[in-house]
Amino acid sequence: MSTPQGRHGGARHVTALTMNPALDLTVRADGWQRGEVNAGQSLQQDAGGKGVNVASILADWNRADWSRSAPDRAGQDGALSVTATGLLGRDNAAPFEALFREKGVTDAFVRVSGATRVGVKLVDGQAQETTDINLPGLSATPETLAELHAALSDLSARSDAVVLAGSLPPGVPADYYATLTAQLRAAGVFVALDTSGAALNAALAAPVLPDLIKPNIQELEGALGRRLNGDTEVLQAARDLIARGAQIVAVSQGERGALIVTATGAVFARPPRVQVLSTVGAGDAMVAGLVSAHLDALSLEDAARRATSFSAGSITRLGPHLPDPGALDALAAQVEVTPA
Repeated sequence: MSTPQGRHGGARHVTALTMNPALDLTVRADGWQRGEVNAGQSLQQDAGGKGVNVASILADWNRADWSRSAPDRAGQDGALSVTATGLLGRDNAAPFEALFREKGVTDAFVRVSGATRVGVKLVDGQAQETTDINLPGLSATPETLAELHAALSDLSARSDAVVLAGSLPPGVPADYYATLTAQLRAAGVFVALDTSGAALNAALAAPVLPDLIKPNIQELEGALGRRLNGDTEVLQAARDLIARGAQIVAVSQGERGALIVTATGAVFARPPRVQVLSTVGAGDAMVAGLVSAHLDALSLEDAARRATSFSAGSITRLGPHLPDPGALDALAAQVEVTPA
């Protein structure tokens, strides 16, 4: 059986861009009440941000995938190398650097003055709910953006896929991802986009769409400026994006699952029930699953199964991590994939 290779031969390479990373402080406070004094059970700090999470999940998958079938082939043709880049505050970069060292992710972040923002996650284990409080990020300057653009030009030249993920910090124009998408696709790079608000609006209004678009249902409605009433309207909206040049549109719908559409078909993937520790990063794990499925040239059904198992597995952990290979395989076997 042949081993998948990168577009330049050898190992495959993914670059994950996070313009607005965050240190995620996850507080476990079961049954907490708004406006009251609440008791917390635990506190955990994780290097986060959507692209950071995608890079971390992909690194976990690479280790799990290669340990299953070929533990002696690391670094050879078909292996996956992952690079994380973006803008990172110098004052509190240590947790990010530790994560990248632990996972074997190449750190290509451009350091900027100041501290990376903090995101607070309030996890209620009793209600199986997570409340997010996201603070604004560091402002980008023309100088730091120029430095980042130079780094991206070098990285994209040797990447099979580039993931553009998360919000844009102050100082970055709303069409930043749209502009990058056009440049990257013209260079033959597979582009995955996971963002919201003005950045998503601009990307979907541009003449060149990303290859992979993964909004949740609310983000898609916001970008389209209308409600999507029922699965038929969601499916049609996804097919409209495919007709305009996207290859894969995945619309996540929380615990219901996700609608995943390509030019050749559409499926709905429903996850198994799991014990939820935190829903933070579930969408990022789905992006990682879909990107890895693209690199492995999986069928639509198998891609949906992998992406959904990544998402379900990630919410059983705190932080951007996959469960062990055996647990992940068991989850994948329980994903229900049906034609849409």
